[in-house]
Amino acid sequence: MSTGLVIALVVVAVILILVVVVLSSQRARVKRDEARRLEADEHREKARERSLAADRKEAEAEERIAKAKQEVAVAERQAEEAGRTRAEAAELDQRAREIDPDEDNSDSNPV
Repeated sequence: MSTGLVIALVVVAVILILVVVVLSSQRARVKRDEARRLEADEHREKARERSLAADRKEAEAEERIAKAKQEVAVAERQAEEAGRTRAEAAELDQRAREIDPDEDNSDSNPV
């Protein structure tokens, strides 16, 4: 074998090795990228699920707040009504004292 042929074979072998290394690294990069895509998709799906769960919880909380506000309004109306009823009762009691002949209405006692 001539020296030129040996050099040519070595160069071809080196080129083939480089091609194999480059192709292997590309395949590894493609696999790594695909694995990262899958992981990113899983994270996105979990984020969507958690976002939906948060939306549901927020809607439930807002509904409870609205119900609580309604209950407060009802309680306030009942308290106002109770106050009016109490005032009416006091007025009626005062009127009864004023007209009751057995009730001592005099503020001054004879000395």
